[in-house]
Parts: sequence; structure tokens; C-alpha cells
Amino acid sequence: MTQPALGRPALPPVPFAPELEPALAALAAMGQPPLARDTLAASRVGADTFFPDDDTVIGDRAIDGEDRVIPGPPGAPDLEVTIYRPRGRAGEALPAVYNIHGGGMIVGHRSWESARVVDLVDELGVVGVNVEYRLAPENPYPAGVEDCYAGFVWLAQHATELGVDPERIVVMGGSAGGGFSAAVALLARDRQGPRMAGQLLLCPMLDNTNSTIASLQYDGIGTWQRDANLLAWSCVLGDDLAFSMDAPAYAAPARATDLSGLPPAFIEVGSAEMFRDEDVDYAARIWATGGQAELHVWDGGFHGFDMYAPDTELTRAALASRSSWLRRRLGL
Repeated sequence: MTQPALGRPALPPVPFAPELEPALAALAAMGQPPLARDTLAASRVGADTFFPDDDTVIGDRAIDGEDRVIPGPPGAPDLEVTIYRPRGRAGEALPAVYNIHGGGMIVGHRSWESARVVDLVDELGVVGVNVEYRLAPENPYPAGVEDCYAGFVWLAQHATELGVDPERIVVMGGSAGGGFSAAVALLARDRQGPRMAGQLLLCPMLDNTNSTIASLQYDGIGTWQRDANLLAWSCVLGDDLAFSMDAPAYAAPARATDLSGLPPAFIEVGSAEMFRDEDVDYAARIWATGGQAELHVWDGGFHGFDMYAPDTELTRAALASRSSWLRRRLGL
């Protein structure tokens, strides 16, 4: 496996926002070992203790959570999903957000993002669906993306049963989940699948080549770093395609040659993270087709700043922008 050549001198990074520095320091103090193939299992277990469970997340809010097992892709294992509903809204056809969790496609669990989904259910009165998918390297491409697409199709096909308006489903995700969300939008278009009201892509992981300026600026600093990204793509795509321009677009949406006909996109990224340039480019390429994309680049934001620094002004601004877009897309 040949890693992408740096090809450029060392580049100074965009500085992190001062209000985020305490969160970075706290993360560094935890002393998590760097991701490697032989530490993935331990990393998966260790990170699972970082986020609160569903009962804690829901608390005394008028929200019901339900775990279900649904059919996976043809010939593949079943999928686990968690469905969150606002209490007292039976009989209504509510909008829905279908969330795909992050973790570089190699770690992560849907429970990591329960808070993100439950907060939207509470604030907007939507149904939230949180999906689990198979991880690489045990399950390389196309396992993960096919799982995510199968869950989206199931939601659309069972919308009436779930009290969901099938015309108002937004697919969303952060990091790897953002990349999967973009890929699900491409699959739905190309397979003439269910209509999607929008794709909400939070710092999405889109480009397998690791060749942008931002990917070089955040080599060894920040939360999700270049080495972790190289590992993730090699686990998902294998040695031959890991960093290749020939990688399939449903694995790495930046490789898609046609971004026309996609549902409206909301794309958010920090200026101080390695996915900045690929995310900005993805928005520009959607605009080039006459498509709709709303782009936010948060000054000094590191990767996943909203999850690790929830009580900062930067996070409050980002959450308000997401909610505004969702209200506009879903007619709330």
C-alpha cells in the first residue's frame, strides 16, 4: 500500500478557536492511544464509555426511545436501529431525521450520537432514527454504505407505520456518517430509491486521497488526524484503492463525477480540521450543477467541536444554523 505523497512543504495550520482549547486539552489528558489496526478493538470499547446512555440522554423529556431490528441489505445481516418519537404526537405524519454515526467507518456506535438526535426530536418535533452499520476492516466497502442505504429505504417504506411523512426525511451524519449520508444520497438518486428531503452533512469524510492542503495542515494535531484517516481508508477500501482516484464514489463521494440531481445539502465543517477543503469543494461542485447547498465553515472549529465542546458560543452558533436549515427544508 502506497500512502499519498505529501508533495508540499510543511504548512501552518489554521489556529483553533481559543474557546475550544480547554476541550482539546481535556481530550489530550485522556491519553487515548493512536488508532492502529491492532488497537481498534480496544479503541471501540474505550470510546463507548465516553458518551451517556439513552436513558440519561432522554432524561425527563417527553420522548420515547425504541430499539428495533430491521432487515439489512439482501444477503446481509439484520440492522439495529433506535427510533425516538416525541410523546403525544400519535396520528401525525411527522418529519424525520435519519442519522448515521461517525467514527471513520472503523469505530463508533449509534449511541455516540443519541444526544444529537434526541435534541433535534425535542426541539423540532421530528422522529429520529439512529442506525447501526457494519465496521471495517472486518466488513470493508460496500458493507457499511449498503447497511446505511438499506436503513433509509426501510424508513421510507415504513413511514406510515412509524408516523413519518415520507416526503420529509432528511439523512444526516457527522464525519464518516456525513460521508455515508452523501453516499446514500448518491445511491438513492442512481437507484431511483426513495425521495430524500435533504442531506445534512456535518464535517463529512468524503475524499480518500488525503491530498488537500487541510489534510496536510492537521497531520498530528487536532482530534481526527491524518494518520487516523489514512488507516480508515485503508481498512475500508483495501491496499489497492485506499488512496486511489479510482475508488468507488459510493465509498468516497468526492470521487463522484456527477453531483447533479441530488437533494439539497447542508454542509458544515471547521476551518481548523483536515476535512475542510474536501467539504468546501463538494459544496462548490454541487453549485456548479445548479444544485442547492448551504455551506458553513466555522472559524477555528476542530473536527467534532460541537460534541466535545457543547457549551461554547461556536457550538451554539453551529446548532442554530443546522436547526434553521432543517426548519426550512422540513417546513417547520
